[in-house]
Amino acid sequence: MKSFYLFFLLLPGFFFPVEAQNKVLRAGPMVGYSTMREVMLWVQTTSPAQVKFGYYPEGKASEKKFSEIVHTTSDNYGIAKVVLPTEPGQGYVYELYLNEKKIDLPYPTRFESQALWQWRTDPPEFTFALGSCAYVNQTEYDRPGKPYGGDYEIFETIRKQNPAFMLWMGDNTYLREVDWDTRSGIYERYSHTRALPEMQALLAGTHHYATWDDHDFGPDNSDRSFWMKETTLAAFKDFWANPHFGVAGGISGTFFWNDCQFFLLDNRYFRAPDFDPDPSRPLLGEAQLNWLLDALTYSRAPFKFVVMGGQLLNPHDAPWAEGYVKYPQEYQKLLEGLKSRKISGVIFLDGDRHHTELSKMEREGTYPLYDLTVSPLTAGAVGDRSKDEPNTYRMPGTLYGQRNFGLIRVSGPRQARVLQIRILNKEGQEIWQHEIKAEELK
Repeated sequence: MKSFYLFFLLLPGFFFPVEAQNKVLRAGPMVGYSTMREVMLWVQTTSPAQVKFGYYPEGKASEKKFSEIVHTTSDNYGIAKVVLPTEPGQGYVYELYLNEKKIDLPYPTRFESQALWQWRTDPPEFTFALGSCAYVNQTEYDRPGKPYGGDYEIFETIRKQNPAFMLWMGDNTYLREVDWDTRSGIYERYSHTRALPEMQALLAGTHHYATWDDHDFGPDNSDRSFWMKETTLAAFKDFWANPHFGVAGGISGTFFWNDCQFFLLDNRYFRAPDFDPDPSRPLLGEAQLNWLLDALTYSRAPFKFVVMGGQLLNPHDAPWAEGYVKYPQEYQKLLEGLKSRKISGVIFLDGDRHHTELSKMEREGTYPLYDLTVSPLTAGAVGDRSKDEPNTYRMPGTLYGQRNFGLIRVSGPRQARVLQIRILNKEGQEIWQHEIKAEELK
């Protein structure tokens, strides 16, 4: 891969030639997690460098502060993560400095800290974007034939929607055969994807959270036996800026946005092979499943978003597809735990399947469970073959087999929150929408 790109970024009314935004900058900056008191920024350089950020409240450039200096090295592939202290509920403008030189970027670089609304106001409204399966072509390492990835302009379409954050639901990069056996191959694949020019503006001005699936973990349909899983675990932690990793092992974790809570699950690190004949075989594993049920029981969020790389609810054990149903005892333990503990507000979010759909499981004596699958972003889409995908829980009119992304808006007063799901195509045109009230999930 070249150490820098010459590319053109199109913004409304402007046409910017940008030379790698500086020969030292390889990818980013990317805005990571946000809390009331701090935000994390991420960047990758082409060679060892000194990294720091300047930042100030919007409209108050005279109050600029500087972060600590972080040194990137060749050993960590030029990656730097920097935590910036913040005040609650504030939008900030930031600037990137490499080797004491300010890097001029042709798009907004901003972030926001979360609001301190508790005991003061209703929780703020917010919108987040979500998607999965982001394949970036590299001809010399791709399989022969028609390129599998495309329509990278979808990332600029997402940015224009101005979401508070982007939720990446797995297959965020696609490791190839050439990558699987070495640390250098794995890190180079992650780096190649992250440096995609069309992605840079979205990275720089929107917060990002992620979980993984098989392709950013290892080979297709890979499981706990993958021989390089410790290396891909390290790479995932290096390239993403979640608030924490491994709460229950692997990459598992949780985060809040206003009054909603998100539970990021690891469906690979502990996973038994799909075709292991033992019905008690694990997908999440006992420790992670118990943590999830405990954390959901404790949570008071009106919407509890459970995020995983693969489909959770689809009851059909299709031989060509992966899904939680292939792990029948653990699948039932999760469903029974949600019901017996009377856990309200659960909504499943996932990717993997290269088509989008909304599933709804009716349950006797309690509220229905929803599972929103959103896929793909830039990988190959199922297309017209999506009509052959079996799923008796699918809600009519929600199946979509082309590249797309989702937007979820949470609004309304604290005791009457409402969730609006919208699915948009790569041009930003709405495909369908659906509304769910928190009151319906009790």
